[in-house]
Amino acid sequence: MRTPGILIFGLVLAPCGWILNLTSTVAPNWRTIHSLTDEPQDLVVEQGIWDICRTFTTSRAQQCNQRSKDQTYFDHQIISVAQGMMVASLIVTAVGLAVATPGVRCWRDNPRWIMASLGGLLISCSGVLTIIPIAWYTHVLTSINSISIKRDPAKPDDIRVGYCIVLGYIGGIMEVLGGFVMFLGIRSCCGGRNRGEKPQTNTGRAIFRPTPIPRVNIPRSYESSSEANSIPYSIKSVDDDLDFPRAKPRDMGTINKSYTGRPYDADL
Repeated sequence: MRTPGILIFGLVLAPCGWILNLTSTVAPNWRTIHSLTDEPQDLVVEQGIWDICRTFTTSRAQQCNQRSKDQTYFDHQIISVAQGMMVASLIVTAVGLAVATPGVRCWRDNPRWIMASLGGLLISCSGVLTIIPIAWYTHVLTSINSISIKRDPAKPDDIRVGYCIVLGYIGGIMEVLGGFVMFLGIRSCCGGRNRGEKPQTNTGRAIFRPTPIPRVNIPRSYESSSEANSIPYSIKSVDDDLDFPRAKPRDMGTINKSYTGRPYDADL
């Protein structure tokens, strides 16, 4: 039972993106304002969608809960839109994970592709809900009015992007990508094309499987003799081959030693 790779990919990216979006939502650092007029040089105002903090870079002291002192900033349209869409994104991501988790093949032979794909679609939509307010806020970053910004014609405003914008972009992209990959599994819900999953079809052909032959216990004495006979040439066999009988001389008959005739005498 192996979990398909696309489901693992989506289930890894989605929780990571959710954590980044949660940090981006609650942290008061969507933008930072530096070099304020008539303020200490080390003062940095950090503004988010829920709170405002005043941080002194030299002493590292921080004063939060400044929302009531800058209601102009929170009256902007983007702030209320970002609050609603970021919270909705967190909720939709949690619902998507809850739907997709039972569809993963961790305790089943085959995954529930429809449930996993539906969860991936919800996760992908939650990423879109995050990217929209992040992109809108970045577009109007310098035009959002605030009491902390004191317009000075002599020098331009030093307004910078906060780390919440960066985390929001990364988290939203991770959710969109992970959810989209999981949603692609819907094409495999009926065919099972992922990870070698193929529907099993019965062709009706009988498969012949030979019956295994049982092992016969052979006596040890017979095994030793058979092993000896299996050797093609042994020292004993070589000696037997060399001990062949000598060739006997042909029987030329009896020689008559009393015959005194010469070789060229012929019988007439």
